[in-house]
Amino acid sequence: MSAVRARPIAATLAVLGYVVMLVPILFVVAGAFTAGSTLRFPPEGFSLRWFGTAAGNQQFTEALTSSLLLGVAATALALALGVPVALALHRGRLPGRSLLQGLFLSPLVIPELVIGLALYQQLMIGLRQTAFLALLVGHTVLLMPYAVRVTGASLALADPSLEEAARGLGAAPWHAFRTVTLPLLRPGVMSAGLLGFITSFNNVPLSLLLQSRDFSTLPVTMLDYVQQSYDPSIAAMSTLILAGTVVIAVLAERTVGFTKIFGGIN
Repeated sequence: MSAVRARPIAATLAVLGYVVMLVPILFVVAGAFTAGSTLRFPPEGFSLRWFGTAAGNQQFTEALTSSLLLGVAATALALALGVPVALALHRGRLPGRSLLQGLFLSPLVIPELVIGLALYQQLMIGLRQTAFLALLVGHTVLLMPYAVRVTGASLALADPSLEEAARGLGAAPWHAFRTVTLPLLRPGVMSAGLLGFITSFNNVPLSLLLQSRDFSTLPVTMLDYVQQSYDPSIAAMSTLILAGTVVIAVLAERTVGFTKIFGGIN
């Protein structure tokens, strides 16, 4: 209460910010439980039938599988490339290190539509029949900054003398990295993995440009669906995704803890 009284403007803006973010979500969740045939607020009665409709929609289930597969693959590939890059940038003596670091972080500041258009021009001509590969390359480029930046933040907090001590005691370089450095980087790696997967799963602009009829992600499929139909199944699917996100967040908090996971970002 004392902080609120000391900074009433900041507290009011914070409350308004929470209202702006949460109220639309509450409207969507409420609309998912409607008994009516159209998406409206307040909902007409209470029913769970739209959850069954959304779960039984073949377009949604196929797109969900595609998004999960793409998110896991792109996150794993971004981490496999980003962790060595972070090690080289922070512990290597590379000429132009600041320029290289800015290059790897550039996808964070360049609009996704620009990245998507550039990748479309370069990739879709030769990979038109393999949309998954084109999306995998695009999402990996998009996720690389998270792997480099977040892992690098944890690496900056790690004590390099621990690995040097292990190697001085006779451990091979790979064994010292696997048993000493990698456990120290685990909070950053897990943080980058979570942020990367969420970014990949929710991405629309880049996926919209690189997708094909044979392989479409869930957000793009939902966007196409809502342009053709206005029934509450789209709200039900959104609610299921929200519930899955909450479950993942609770499991992450119970097993590792958000403080440990995101400690490397600060």
